[in-house]
Amino acid sequence: MENLVVDTSIFFSALQSKNAKARAFILSQEEFQLCSPNYLFTEIFKHKGRLLKKSKLSEEELLEVLNKLLLNIHFVNEGLISFSNAMEAFRLCKDIDENDTAFVALTLELGARLWTKDEELKSGLRSKGFDRFFEP
Repeated sequence: MENLVVDTSIFFSALQSKNAKARAFILSQEEFQLCSPNYLFTEIFKHKGRLLKKSKLSEEELLEVLNKLLLNIHFVNEGLISFSNAMEAFRLCKDIDENDTAFVALTLELGARLWTKDEELKSGLRSKGFDRFFEP
């Protein structure tokens, strides 16, 4: 089973819209092992207010959707990522967006593909020779 690393942009898209293709994909996935670094939890809490506002859901409804999505993603402690992959990810991300380092590091560690909607990240990483993206 191939690993896919789900980044913040995909996860937020799945949370914010019940019609999002990302939500349906995450909830029905059997072909891929969906993974994310624990850092995603930080992003969720950091942007909780924005998620509530954009989703137009009550807090209870948002938490219900959040729970369903989280059950379908395998979370990895960043401390388990090798130093060399963490440093390579930092090198790749430092002048694009350092907040994406954990996602790229996990992608490298697992030999996976990165699922992101962040076009600036994709473009920046491609310019540095990284092209391990998932395009559903």
